[in-house]
Amino acid sequence: MLKGHLDTIVLAALEAGPAHGYAIIEEIKQRSGQTFDLPEGTVYPALHRLEQAGLLASAWTTPAGGRRRRVYTLTDDGRKALARRRDVWDRFARAVQALVGGGRPWPA
Repeated sequence: MLKGHLDTIVLAALEAGPAHGYAIIEEIKQRSGQTFDLPEGTVYPALHRLEQAGLLASAWTTPAGGRRRRVYTLTDDGRKALARRRDVWDRFARAVQALVGGGRPWPA
């Protein structure tokens, strides 16, 4: 079910502020109520893809007493892309709910 939505989920996880890969995975897991427990092999390629697209920026940091980490941040283009993707997602989710939920038709 995540196919086609992973990039949006990663962008949304970074909306609150910069984070390293493991923290992003944990944010997704926590905010999804433990539903999405994504492996590193799924998230890191998405981070690299989003960075290449200019939607994320990254920098190496070494916290005091910690090990070196790559920290990712949303760019201005990333924030704009997230807003557009949210609009598309909202329309999609309402349409699916109208079909699957058995309710009344959703107005176009």
